[in-house]
Formats: sequence, C-alpha cells, structure tokens
Amino acid sequence: MVQYTWVKGAVPKEILVKQVYGIAFSHEGNVILRVENGKYKLTGGRPEIDDNDFSDTLRREYLEELNVELENLYYLGYLLVEEEQKKYAQVRMIAKIKNIGDIKPDIDNGKIYRRFMAKQTNVKKYLNYQDLAGNQLIDDAINLANEKYKFKVKDMEYYI
Repeated sequence: MVQYTWVKGAVPKEILVKQVYGIAFSHEGNVILRVENGKYKLTGGRPEIDDNDFSDTLRREYLEELNVELENLYYLGYLLVEEEQKKYAQVRMIAKIKNIGDIKPDIDNGKIYRRFMAKQTNVKKYLNYQDLAGNQLIDDAINLANEKYKFKVKDMEYYI
C-alpha cells in the first residue's frame, strides 16, 4: 500500500525526487488545472538532466503541457511517498502565471489538454484527492500564494 505524507521542508539528500508539480495562479487568484480525459489535474513532471533546479522543471513542464509561462516560483514542500521498501519525494511549488499562449500539443506525447481556471475554494473539489496529504498541500499552496501574490480575487471559473 502506498502512503503519502505532506512535508513542509527541504527534501533530504538521501531521498530521490521523482517529480515536480505546481499550483499556478492567475493574477486574479484562480488556479489553472489541466483537464485530461475529463479529470482535473495539476501540471508537472520529472526533473531532467538539463534542469538546474525545481523551478526549471516546473517552468518547462507548464510550457510543454499547457503553453503557460510561469514567474515568481516558490518551493512549497514535498509529498513523501512510501511504497513497499521504497521512499521518494514529489516536490510541490507555487507559481504565478506570466503568460498563457494558444493551446498546442504536448511536445512529449502529442496530447492536447484543456485548461481550466478554478476558484481557490473549489480546487480540492476538482482534484478530488482521497488522502489527507494531498489536501494539506493544496491548503498550504493557497495560503502561501495569497500571502506572496496579493490577488484581486474574482469569483469566476472558466476554460481557456
């Protein structure tokens, strides 16, 4: 059975980082979600050799999957994943959306994803995480983003 634990801190050197995902916010405070096969998801992926840090990974993944440029990235923490005899980390960050380009295919797999702007209050409903850790990280992301970005929150949701 897989166990997830939300950790607000740096990833220990002995734990491998297998993915970097982000919660990206519009200037109004909405969260952009990737829509894949009718399911709402965060965007991110695996660190690559050319990535200097977690921010590079997240910027690259948002461009590849959603054609969205990010700015003002902040490290949030990581999910500690424990399955069988293995432990690894899934890093989470927040970012502000700098620019949203036209929809285009993901360069890795050719898929075209829909993009949805969700109200902060509805993000957990759309992601529908079944574990406490996933919901804790979303709460922490929204709190940190509201502190760092000073949004003018609008009460709208829409596809872009």
